[in-house]
Formats: sequence, structure tokens, C-alpha cells
Amino acid sequence: MTQSAGRLNSPRPYTRWGIGACPRGPTRPSRPWRTVAHVRAPNRWTDIAPAVLVGVFQLTTGRGAWVVQPERVPTDARGYALLAIGPAMVLLRRVWTTPALVITTVATCVYLLAGYAYGPVFAAPIVMHYTAVTRGHRRAAWLSALGFSAFIFAYTTWIAPTPHIDWFHNLSALAFVLLVLTVAEIVKAQRERLAERRRVASEEGRRQASEERLTMAQELHDVLAHNISLIHVQASTALHLMDDHPEQARTALATIKQASKDVLGEMRSVINVLREDAPRFPTAGLDRLDDLIERTGLDVAKRVEGARRPVPPSVERAVFRIIQECLTNVTRHAPGAKVAITLEYGPRELVIRVADTGSAEPGALTDAGGGNGIPGMRERAHALGGTLTAAPGATGFTVVARLPLPAAAPEEP
Repeated sequence: MTQSAGRLNSPRPYTRWGIGACPRGPTRPSRPWRTVAHVRAPNRWTDIAPAVLVGVFQLTTGRGAWVVQPERVPTDARGYALLAIGPAMVLLRRVWTTPALVITTVATCVYLLAGYAYGPVFAAPIVMHYTAVTRGHRRAAWLSALGFSAFIFAYTTWIAPTPHIDWFHNLSALAFVLLVLTVAEIVKAQRERLAERRRVASEEGRRQASEERLTMAQELHDVLAHNISLIHVQASTALHLMDDHPEQARTALATIKQASKDVLGEMRSVINVLREDAPRFPTAGLDRLDDLIERTGLDVAKRVEGARRPVPPSVERAVFRIIQECLTNVTRHAPGAKVAITLEYGPRELVIRVADTGSAEPGALTDAGGGNGIPGMRERAHALGGTLTAAPGATGFTVVARLPLPAAAPEEP
């Protein structure tokens, strides 16, 4: 089925934890093959300085090498031209690595075949082979090094035999080439490990940022859902009692005022998490459960079983939010129901059980909301390694959450 252009360009739908719809970005074009237009010009000192150093070394010492090797051909204009090819390729080593390596190697071989003196001409090939390995052109570098070593051996043995160059000198030259390539391999491996560590650190930073955004969205959802539901119920109660029972209506309005203040304070606390010096609203924890229960206006009975002990802040916050969501659901779907909350401290887990008796009258907000309360509670429990079940009982609804706790410290005798 062909989608219309309007459908393709429409914004993404709202996600569960998203703040809003985000328009789809422009389609990224396919990556073109590298061309001259996409090549970075050699304009940095890291590109220019090695080429200048190699050029100065080869061109200034070329004449001196002939002085100590009088049997070789004196360096003339053609020799200097061949010596200049290597530094030019070093300048372009980051742009066209493999072609520059091949050209440098061939120019060096031609320089030797022309009978010029040994010595400075080998500087450019050393730099180019090192660069080829570190930039990922390993196969080209090793093949070029083996071919160049074979040429040197054949040249000094059969093409232009030199009395003072024997097998030992050839093996020494081969060992030096292997040393250069080995050092390049080590440097390349270290760079790859460093790049991998940076990539992992970047991924970890993005993951932590995503988790922080998810936590903020969960906190905002729970705060808004609970307090707005409470405000709605208390406002309905105040309207119903305003004429016949003004004192009770005044109490409901006071509850609305406090709930509005609480939701504003908690929203500021969630939004200001990115500012270290921002004032904090009291953290959602077990010490605020009684205040939470009192403000709902429901008939709630709370019971604690087992030896109460300190729990991690993440568990404490999850317990508060799960109970808050349960009370919000009772306010929405079963107004007037009785609620029983049980906190059971075990050796390895904290069990939260919230059960209501149900209500014969439909809730004022039965059709409101997107049904994300129970999945949100379950995600909170799973994030801590726990479980959560929610199912209708004989008369009402029951939610049971099991959150792991650190092992309790043994009591002193």
C-alpha cells in the first residue's frame, strides 16, 4: 500500500513517556563515495610538519650520502626530483593513503635503480608504511613492505651487487621494516581501544540521560494523575456539600488547595533536577505515606508487618508511587471503597499489598486516562528487580508488589 505524502511528513505520535509529538527529521541522503570534493585538504600542522621534516632531511642529506658512497651516481636534478616525491606523498598521506604509499615505494625503487646513494631516500617509505597501518590500510602496508624488502634484497644481491652489503645487512633492514609495522600496529590498537572507550562512555551517557528522562516522566505522570484526581473528587464533594454542609465543603476546598500546592511543588522538584542549587520538594518516601493517605479522603487502613528497617531510596520512592497510584485508581474507579494497605518487611524483600472493597457506584473518572497506571507500577517494580501483580478480587481490586531488599543486618546478642 502506498502512503500519501502527508502521512510520510506527519509528526510522530505521542509516546507513553514523551513530552509531546516530535516532527520527523529530514531523510538522510545515502552516503556518497569519497570524491575530490569530499576530501579534506591538508591544512593542519599535523599534516604539513612531517612532510616538511621528511623533505628537508631527504633533500639536504642526499648530497652527503653520495660523499660517503662515491661509487654511486652523484645526486642531480632527476635525483632531487625523485627525492621530492616522497615528501609530497607524505603531505597527502591522510587523503590518499594507499596511492601515496604505492607512489612513494615506486619512486624509491626508481631512485635506487638509477644508482643514487642509499640513506635519506628511505625516510618517506618509513613514514608512509607507518601511516598506512595506523589509518587502517594494513593489507596494503604489509604487501608493500614485503614487496619493497624483496626488491632491496634482489637489488643488493643480483641487480647491483654491493660488496659491503651482505645477508646480515638485508636481514637487519627487514627486521627494521617489521619493527616499524609492529609499532604502527600497536599504536593503531591503542587508538582503537581509546575510541571504543569513548564510544562506550558516550553510549553510557546517552543511556543515563534516557533513564533520567524516563524517571522524570514517570514522576510527572504519578504526581499529576494522583493530585488531579484528588482535586476532581474533592471539588465534586465541595459542590455537593456547599449548600447544606458548608463546613465540610470548606474542608474539601482546603484539601484542594493543599493538593494544588503539592503538585506544583513536586513538579518543580522534578523539573529542577538538572539544577544542583535548585530547592527540592520533600522526596516521595515512606515517611510521607500517612500524609498521602490523609489527603485522599478515602477510608484507608495501613498495617506494617515484620521489623521495619531503612530501605534504599529507590525502593522507598517506588513504594510511595505504587501506593499513590493504587489510591488514585480507587479514587477514579471505586469512590467510597475501603482500602487496606499492608507493608510486609521480609528478610530479602518488601511486600506491598493494596486491596479495596470495590464500590457499587461508578467512578467519576472511569473513562479518563489512558490506562497507563498499572503498566507504570509494573515497570517501577521490574526496574528494581521485583514483581507486581494486579487482579480483581472477590469484591474489589488487589495489587501486590514484591521489591527486593538488602539482607537485614544480624541482631547483636
